[in-house]
Amino acid sequence: MSRTGTALLRGLREPAPPLPERCAFCGAGLAPGHRHLADTAERALVCACGACALLFQQPGAAGGRYRAVPDRCLTDPGREPGEGVWAALGIPVSTAFLLVNSAAGGPVLCYPGPAGATESELAETAWRSAFGDSRLAAALEPDVEALLMRRTREGVRCFLVPVDLCYELVGRMRLYWRGFDGGAEAHAELDSFFTALESRARPLPEEALT
Repeated sequence: MSRTGTALLRGLREPAPPLPERCAFCGAGLAPGHRHLADTAERALVCACGACALLFQQPGAAGGRYRAVPDRCLTDPGREPGEGVWAALGIPVSTAFLLVNSAAGGPVLCYPGPAGATESELAETAWRSAFGDSRLAAALEPDVEALLMRRTREGVRCFLVPVDLCYELVGRMRLYWRGFDGGAEAHAELDSFFTALESRARPLPEEALT
């Protein structure tokens, strides 16, 4: 076989390069770290350029269907959820996130795992019992932010984060998860994710509650 034929066969065996991501509204090419919008009707995230994301930050844009995902990451030092909250919610894994979903009509509890995000609707009474006095929960924006929690030997840590950050974590766990408990690589990836989040997060400002 000629060199040209060999190169052609090699090219056919290799996966095609991924298509560049584009804005769902204007079609502009997107760089890594681009903005996302929450499609409240479809319960999905869509990619957007900076200009389109800015348009949807205006009150009432598109009838409120699309909401721009903010970029704040917040903690509330000294007010972390206790072990009682973890037990009351019946969370079976070390990491979970909660969001208030407009389409579902209430809070939703999600666990990242090898198959993606496992969802379960949370009773309003359980939500109020667990987070009724939580300042982070009071500051939470429906559909676009989540409370991301991780339980370790040191206790439970809770962050208010953009919802797309939670689904980034879900994607990482799907990629690295091995076996029953995830394996060493998935646990190392989880540690790395939360180390970066700790550096990024800032204490909850008082004005966030007004």
